[in-house]
Amino acid sequence: METPLTLTEAAEALRAGAVTSVRLTEEALAAADRHDGEIGTYLARFDDYALEQAERADRELAEGIDRGPLQGVPFGVKDIIAMAEGPTTAQSLVLDRAWAQGRDAPVVSRLKEAGAVITGKVTTMEFACGMPDPSKPFPMPRNPWDTATWPGGSSSGTGNGVAAGLFFAGLGTDTAGSIRIPSAFCGVTGLMPTFGRVPKSGVAPLGYSLDHVGPLARSARDCAAVLDVIAGPHASDPDSADVPYGGPAFDGSLEGLRVGVVRAGHFPDEADPALAPAFDAALGVLAGLGATLVDAELPFWTEMHTANLVTMCAEAFAYHRNDLVERWGDYFAATRLMLARGALVTGADYVQAQRVRRVAQDAVARMFDDVDVIVCPTAAVGAPRFDELTDGAGRIDIEGLFRTIFTQYWDCVGNPVLAAPMGATAAGLPLSIQFAGPAFGEAGVLRAADAFQQVTDWHRRVPALVAA
Repeated sequence: METPLTLTEAAEALRAGAVTSVRLTEEALAAADRHDGEIGTYLARFDDYALEQAERADRELAEGIDRGPLQGVPFGVKDIIAMAEGPTTAQSLVLDRAWAQGRDAPVVSRLKEAGAVITGKVTTMEFACGMPDPSKPFPMPRNPWDTATWPGGSSSGTGNGVAAGLFFAGLGTDTAGSIRIPSAFCGVTGLMPTFGRVPKSGVAPLGYSLDHVGPLARSARDCAAVLDVIAGPHASDPDSADVPYGGPAFDGSLEGLRVGVVRAGHFPDEADPALAPAFDAALGVLAGLGATLVDAELPFWTEMHTANLVTMCAEAFAYHRNDLVERWGDYFAATRLMLARGALVTGADYVQAQRVRRVAQDAVARMFDDVDVIVCPTAAVGAPRFDELTDGAGRIDIEGLFRTIFTQYWDCVGNPVLAAPMGATAAGLPLSIQFAGPAFGEAGVLRAADAFQQVTDWHRRVPALVAA
């Protein structure tokens, strides 16, 4: 039997006895041997631990102990999330290696309880911000679709690892788009849950009021399986919400679903020529499944972009202030530029940003009185080349970058959003669509995206590097 492509298929094959967890894990580790040196996915591999967990999964399944669809499936964890098997680095020289050492973040504990086979800790942008920096002693994550391009960040290793077949799913975090950007650029599916749906304790913070933890995988159905495990409150995270989560009904029909279509602000002059046709084709698929399409516009679009940047920089600066003073040179150049912006944010700026966020949250909530799901592009372009990201001094035009990326609005309001592949540029780089729902409305988002993926195959396409 060929190796399954998706987490869901792997779970079915394991229960049918068509494959073993040991085989899946050995093949995942072999894929890492082949490709990791080229795409920079891993910061730390746990080969022996992973094989031990795979043997345990096979033994338990043979004994009739079924822990759910993650059991026995290879999994990656972004290295700002604590895991007992190795130190958490946040891909930085700055983070104390004793931070959370020997402890699991709640989301990791839940993965382990579900029987997931965690193969290692994977690359990120430093402290989930900044940009790649070859001057520091860390792997340089690259895009398996074209290694001269950025895989997106900050959950770079989770995105490129799924795309390259190094694991079936992984954990990422999202503060301004860090789950959905690598999902878009690497041609995989990523879910940012509602703020508070998943506990974020045990995760090195970037923006306290913006950070989300969520899955990246091949499909919406895969993301649903992971969310079912990691969702729910935890005593260690006061922001985690005790809101019941019922899984989606995957029936393939969107009959009666009202879909708000957002175009304003999402088709700038820099947009790839393939974006509009790909988005229109995706809308045609949704309509063909029974959805009713209505035009929509996101309220306070410009203000939310500003509020996200103000909030993220201020909250990140609060966490890093002392280290920036004492260890300035140890930070990546782009990271310290990003963090130092927080010193320019006044208390009044921060408070006003939070006031505007609340107004926008209320306005977005009212939109969902008229529609069930909102769709828009994830980014206007395919993955950019590394030489397009920063200048020679490591400076990045953050505002310029986010003129072609449309993720940070949703972090600011906190609603659940899923990014899914919807097409490709002329160069063969993936393009992506976002499905957004009301607060704690992940089930509807996942159902809509799954129906789309049942009749399209963009999420099943693999880079030539892998196919070869």
